[in-house]
Amino acid sequence: MFTVPETHFHFGGDEYIFAEISKDMSAESNFKALAITKELRSRQIPGVLDICPANASYLVRFNPDIISAYDLLDYLKEIDILKSNPSELNLSIRIVEIPIWYDDPITQEYSRRFKDRHTEPHLTNFEFVMKINGFQHKETFIEAHTSMPYLISMIGFNPGTAWEFPLGVPLEQVIQTPKYISPRTDTPRQAVGLGGAFTVIYPVPGPGSYQLIGISAVPVFHKDEQLEDFKHSLFLARPGDLWKHRSITESEYYSICREVEQGTYRFRMKEVEFSPEEYFRRGRPYILELMEGF
Repeated sequence: MFTVPETHFHFGGDEYIFAEISKDMSAESNFKALAITKELRSRQIPGVLDICPANASYLVRFNPDIISAYDLLDYLKEIDILKSNPSELNLSIRIVEIPIWYDDPITQEYSRRFKDRHTEPHLTNFEFVMKINGFQHKETFIEAHTSMPYLISMIGFNPGTAWEFPLGVPLEQVIQTPKYISPRTDTPRQAVGLGGAFTVIYPVPGPGSYQLIGISAVPVFHKDEQLEDFKHSLFLARPGDLWKHRSITESEYYSICREVEQGTYRFRMKEVEFSPEEYFRRGRPYILELMEGF
């Protein structure tokens, strides 16, 4: 049985309560943050304006004219006690497939454009990530990045940016990498980046410091809403979901891009009930069981 971290609460001025579950990201603290914020939304407490979950914490904004800080804190502590029981952390989530063209010429070009901001300017970002993680062959690296799903631990920064944290992988096998010395001033839309242990798909063009290892054929932010899977939200990611990367060829990439442009593409998804308690008891076999038939 795993231990759920203890939460520490802090007031932020007159309108915010910050709940710190742990100082470092862990699946345990993230599952607790997701479960608490889900419960808090379901209660629809008068005066609560915004609920923002993060990797190992969450922030609540409230109207002090409607609910006092101390009354809200009592609610949060009550929910925190409830969600400190591992059996109370279960989530209804989706497994979502993300097709990625790894080591593609688009992100290779960005590696070259911004090489002066990199610790090893003679390498592409993809080559750099392989090197520091001890991979000798491109195929082996891609297999490692696509073999197990990633937990959407939080959403933020740019619209639709989702932080993906690896599940079902021993800590010593987690792919990790430092970021750029100085951020790029530009990153292509749908580029796939690695920073620390997190994978991110850039939803829109903009600055960035994650190492670029490929490009997604599908959007994660879709303001035009012509795709069926974006009818209810501009954003693909939902906190708690699992994203499974699939390696695709150049021809597959452009074929999927055409489907997206025509508005006919449908994401491959599977809805499942996820038990963090079962995950920490069984690990990788539990994840593989959830993914059967996917």
